[in-house]
Amino acid sequence: MRMQLIAKDSAIPCEVTADADNGIYTIRKNDTSGEVFNDLTSLISWVQEYWGPDQFVAHSQYNELLAKLSDLEKDDL
Repeated sequence: MRMQLIAKDSAIPCEVTADADNGIYTIRKNDTSGEVFNDLTSLISWVQEYWGPDQFVAHSQYNELLAKLSDLEKDDL
């Protein structure tokens, strides 16, 4: 799963990648730096701790991201 979110303070979208088949769990932040995670749970925890709906042009994008990540987490169980 790959999803882009439009941040209020960046011309370049934030991007979240969660690919269990290839073991890729990454985030591109609004300043274009990134984070790499060992697993989906760590990625979800980071998103919940450091991001919030108010950071994005469409608040619904954040909620949609969390829903998709939650679905992926359920599929892994």
